[in-house]
Amino acid sequence: MASRLIGRTLFTESGQQFTVERLLGSGGQGEVYQVRVEDQLMALKWYFPQYIASDSGLRKRLEDAIRKGAPTDRFLWPLELVEDPEKRTFGYLMPLRDPRFKSIAGMMRRHIEPSFRALCTAGFELAHNFLELHSKGLCYRDISHGNVFLDPDTGEICICDNDNVDVTGKADGGVFGTPRFMAPEIVRGEAYPSTETDLFSLAVLLFYMFFLHHPLEGRKEAEIHCFDLPAMKKLYGLEPVFIFDPQDNSNRPVPGLHDNAIIYWEIYPEFLRELFTRAFTDGLRDPEGRVRESEWRKAFVKLRDSIIYCSKCGAENFYDAEKLREGRSHLCWACNSEIRLPPRIRIGEAVVMLNHDTKLFPHHLGGELYNFDVPIAEVAQHPKQPDVWGLRNLSQDTWTVTRQDGTVLQVCPGKSLTITLGVEINFGRAKGEIRL
Repeated sequence: MASRLIGRTLFTESGQQFTVERLLGSGGQGEVYQVRVEDQLMALKWYFPQYIASDSGLRKRLEDAIRKGAPTDRFLWPLELVEDPEKRTFGYLMPLRDPRFKSIAGMMRRHIEPSFRALCTAGFELAHNFLELHSKGLCYRDISHGNVFLDPDTGEICICDNDNVDVTGKADGGVFGTPRFMAPEIVRGEAYPSTETDLFSLAVLLFYMFFLHHPLEGRKEAEIHCFDLPAMKKLYGLEPVFIFDPQDNSNRPVPGLHDNAIIYWEIYPEFLRELFTRAFTDGLRDPEGRVRESEWRKAFVKLRDSIIYCSKCGAENFYDAEKLREGRSHLCWACNSEIRLPPRIRIGEAVVMLNHDTKLFPHHLGGELYNFDVPIAEVAQHPKQPDVWGLRNLSQDTWTVTRQDGTVLQVCPGKSLTITLGVEINFGRAKGEIRL
């Protein structure tokens, strides 16, 4: 099949002509090719005839997806159907994945090692884009680390294999999910893919990304001698237990076997650990109790704002307000040195750590929610005094600043104010206070 398609000229349903250039990959459903449509490179997914025979709803799903359009530009969405001249099969055109996007599955094998900042961005983007999908009454059905890719430098994501997307809760759709990612009720055969089962799969994917481990694979998994289907059904469906369940220690991670989970669990702030705990305790038992996309989205923005750096080794760490309340020090996870906390600014409920590379966006200052396109403030070093740092106004508005002694001054666009304790800044739509 591959040798017959390469070099051939095919036509979309609307009559647009294109040339098949090379095979990109293949799987259980079919093959994916790089094609050239006029001067633009795109991708063609071409199904095996036997797969089409096994999925009677495939063509209608694709037609519906093409008619509705992509929820966001992060989905490599079907654009147009392509018929087989021999009438044996068909396929569809979609955008070509940019080479900068790497498989999240590669993180498990340490082929890519994104920064914590990039991971926080990827977590936010996943939650945000699946929220957009779910808001249209659709579910992805097969969220896993095989279908999502990220740019390890920026954290931007793209979502592939969107031919499985269907109406939430539909019984006669395509796949039911990927083993280890499916919700317990699907493993038990009690439910069909839905928004709620997607939420469980999303939580598993996020846990994999941040802890490099599966949330249900601890002592119980280590004691399984034959990892067959009955064993998998018991572990992931009938008797699932979160490895860090605060009420049940029967499935704790085993040192020497599950070290990633043990190490990374201590790295993150308490608020993130609490969210994952709820996802795999309440969320295991009650589909309605699962962590929503909006909660993940808010948490990963907060986590990104919590990044601090170790002055000794430079490693990214996280500010944890719970440690501060308990009088505990922040110790670097990489070199165990005590971290001197940088100044931080509180804007409403948000706390942003003022590192050397911190930027504030409209999202932070009362503008459009989750707008991170153009910074409107940044931490900047004094040009003549390297030990003095300020906050530079990148917006078009003048800030009103009140110092701790009551002095009021104006910070015009392009100018900076020195970061000092107790300074209050009126940004216009929001007010902030600098704390040390």
